Amino acid sequence: MQQRHNDSPFNAIPPVVVALVAIIFGVELLFHLSRSGFIGGTRGGEDWRIFAIQDYAFSSEIFRWMMETGRWPLEHLQRFVTYLFVHGSFTHMVMVSVFVLALGKMVGETFSQLAVVVVFVGSGIVGALAYGLVLDTRQPLFGGYTGAYGLIGAFTFILWVGYGRTGENQFQAFRLIGFLMGIQLLFGLLFGANKDWVAELAGFATGFLLSGVLRPGGWAIILNNLRQR
Repeated sequence: MQQRHNDSPFNAIPPVVVALVAIIFGVELLFHLSRSGFIGGTRGGEDWRIFAIQDYAFSSEIFRWMMETGRWPLEHLQRFVTYLFVHGSFTHMVMVSVFVLALGKMVGETFSQLAVVVVFVGSGIVGALAYGLVLDTRQPLFGGYTGAYGLIGAFTFILWVGYGRTGENQFQAFRLIGFLMGIQLLFGLLFGANKDWVAELAGFATGFLLSGVLRPGGWAIILNNLRQR
């Protein structure tokens, strides 16, 4: 009992989730160190964050240029992933980290560590793709919310399966995403629409669908449901 009392709560968080948050925090730390002048100061007299958004955020304009020209340079393809680790402010980073830690822990209790990474990154890629295809905007997409929404999708799938096994209403599993989308709508009405919701909703759907394959026994569950229908 004494040993259990002394166990760190972080022991329950999968190492891969801690690693994702460490990368997110590390990038933010670089921004603060650069602004303070500890690691070279600024480039062109401006904060590194500005240049990170320019160089690593996802851009619909660049994406459309790549589609029109048929040119897909790596420096721009990497934006489909790198944007997840660049945030607009320290508060932005903290909020994303809380989501990733909480949802990553819950998903990691059922999924393998590799599956957690695939959900986070895969949802981010599809979310950016949806953002670029659906919206014609000059506003870049950055921050890890899209990947976090993918983890919400995976967690929703876990709940959906669990409710199905107990014979409960499986639509209860979608209460969390419904609540979050409601908050998005409210903030949009009060402070102006944020188009990031397109990427986040696509990320959620991707996380949910990927879970059908990545979750242990998930593919068998899908086939069984299809046979029943």
